[in-house]
Amino acid sequence: MLLLEGIRKSYREPNGAPLPVLDIPRFAISECEQVVLLGRSGCGKTTLLHLIAGITRADAGRIEFDGRDVARFSEAGLDRYRALKIGYVFQTFNLLPAFNALENVMLGMTFVRGPKDPERARRLLDRVGLGHRRHHKPSAMSVGEQQRVAVARALANRPRLLLADEPTANVDPANQQNIIDLIRSTCDEDRIALLMVTHSNEVADQFSRRERLDEINQVAQVHGGAA
Repeated sequence: MLLLEGIRKSYREPNGAPLPVLDIPRFAISECEQVVLLGRSGCGKTTLLHLIAGITRADAGRIEFDGRDVARFSEAGLDRYRALKIGYVFQTFNLLPAFNALENVMLGMTFVRGPKDPERARRLLDRVGLGHRRHHKPSAMSVGEQQRVAVARALANRPRLLLADEPTANVDPANQQNIIDLIRSTCDEDRIALLMVTHSNEVADQFSRRERLDEINQVAQVHGGAA
């Protein structure tokens, strides 16, 4: 379903010198597969997710989704790709403070053709245990509840692939396992592939397929990693 080949990405340092971040010869995820990518903070995990989601473009290489090269998409094509194929759970939630939980989840349906499905949004909030909080705004919810809303929003359009960026990093320890279980069980029930990045060995040990970014990223092997 997802195939990365020859992916390279660099940024520019203040002095103009290139700062290599990613050099990945090959990485693939199959339909409905759940994969965890383990790496220390600042090693390029978020950059990799941004490339897969089309938020950032690679300097070189191919990112194929269902046989189509994402790198060749126009900006409008990338918007459609993200809306139809990708769900994204951000580390910092990215909820809109002026909207309640139900409205935030329904925002995940904004860029798809056809009417919004408020009933699915309500069912997703029920699934994440927040049916009783659907009319509360983020400021009235705990950090763990906000992350649950973010998970529901990422699943709103029934994506083919869910990208989860350190989903427990800002959640108190008592709720971290609940978030992991919620993401994995929902992906399993809806037949959604999952790529979760984390620095936590405890999280990674729960997955049957566990990859280390420093083992698939040649930048880490040559340069010792990058931000």
